[in-house]
Amino acid sequence: MTQPAHILLVDDEVSLQRTMAPLLRSRGYEVSVAGTGRDALAVVDGDCPDLVVLDLGLPDMDGIDVCRRIRARGTTPIVVLSARDAERDKVQALDEGADDYVTKPFSPEELLARVRAALRRASAGEPAETGRLQRGDLTVDFDRRRAIRGDVEIKLTPKEFELLALMVRHAGQVLTHRVILKTIWGPHAADQPEHLRVRMGQLRKKIEPDPARPRYLLTDPWVGYRFSDEEGGRP
Repeated sequence: MTQPAHILLVDDEVSLQRTMAPLLRSRGYEVSVAGTGRDALAVVDGDCPDLVVLDLGLPDMDGIDVCRRIRARGTTPIVVLSARDAERDKVQALDEGADDYVTKPFSPEELLARVRAALRRASAGEPAETGRLQRGDLTVDFDRRRAIRGDVEIKLTPKEFELLALMVRHAGQVLTHRVILKTIWGPHAADQPEHLRVRMGQLRKKIEPDPARPRYLLTDPWVGYRFSDEEGGRP
């Protein structure tokens, strides 16, 4: 019998805890609740939840710091739930490893859909690529989930590697913004281009010799992105 997914709900609002925890349990999930960042990190260390729903406005530490520490511990999906709706907050959370960002007030059904999508991507996703692919001085190692430029390993977040792997699997093919968003962040992210803009910008800074003149991750204006299928990348 398959074990139910374990979700850690991190929020200090008692009313939200009383609403969302029973709702998640009614959908078959095992739920732990934490009201502080320290308690959340203790649960992550001790119980290894399958997914974390994380509020940014915690009483003891900023949720961005909690997000950063969770991501440093592994690849557990993180869905941020926050009243902060400024783009800079979304960008920072995504930069620090969040997989999705839901703004309060929100529809419970929307949050449930985001949870399902994040768990589905974590447990399944596209068939895993194996081996290595090399373009110029860039090597993508699918088996070890890492990228290397020359002799130096590039430190990528899990989401950045997913994005790079998707582009590499479809080298030479233009992938639309909507296709990339739905594949990496799920169907409900199709209208949230900041996810893709942030990740692509960060990925280019890490893998491109000159991010202002991309050699590997090419832009097709108004349409999407393409990974160069030329052996040396675009000059």
